[in-house]
Amino acid sequence: MTPVLIACSHGTSSLEGRAAIAGVVSRVREMLPGVEVEEAFVDVQEPEIDTVVAGVPPGAASVVVPLLLSTGFHTRVDIARAVAAAPGPCVATPALGPHDLLAGLLAERLRAAGLAAGDAAPGDEAVVLAAAGSSDPAAEVDVMAMAELLTAHLGMPVSVGFAAGAGIRIGVAVEAARATGATRVFAASYVLAPGHFAGVIANAGADIVTEPLAPDDAVAAVVVERYRAALR
Repeated sequence: MTPVLIACSHGTSSLEGRAAIAGVVSRVREMLPGVEVEEAFVDVQEPEIDTVVAGVPPGAASVVVPLLLSTGFHTRVDIARAVAAAPGPCVATPALGPHDLLAGLLAERLRAAGLAAGDAAPGDEAVVLAAAGSSDPAAEVDVMAMAELLTAHLGMPVSVGFAAGAGIRIGVAVEAARATGATRVFAASYVLAPGHFAGVIANAGADIVTEPLAPDDAVAAVVVERYRAALR
């Protein structure tokens, strides 16, 4: 029997955010015909991850793919707890990021928003990778790795700012970029869906802000890749 894929996201009260995540899950179902794909959440929405994992038939295998961009409390505690209590074989994959497909998507969004990058005069433009943030130091490590991937795609430096948790705040990162002479600062939204953190990013003072990543096919492709890697 093919293992169940449990797509576990944070959960949001934003109806637009819920639709974006549901769109990713729907696309994953299309990309994995024959695989049972269930949604689960760690906060705000139901069903909770513990309930979904516990509901897998005894003896049946399952793979939890976090619809989260970085390692953090929810992967290390909430998801890990559910996996440990599973009635059958169950594993959790790494978070979706860092991943080159997501870096490519961010680069596409930035260019579509007008980033000239290599065609601009040096220092005229700046990019801040704007992430939600976490109190877990591992999350910051993941985001910094993502910034390196995005730097490679753009051929220009990318700084990092966080909406919450440890690390430099997005607004501070934006002002630091302006202090170096940048006339246009782009905030690359490194969040999956509309919601609280997307709002914080939008209001952090950047000249141009890209949209959250979901429900782009690149996000679904990373989910599928994580699932298939777990089967191997």
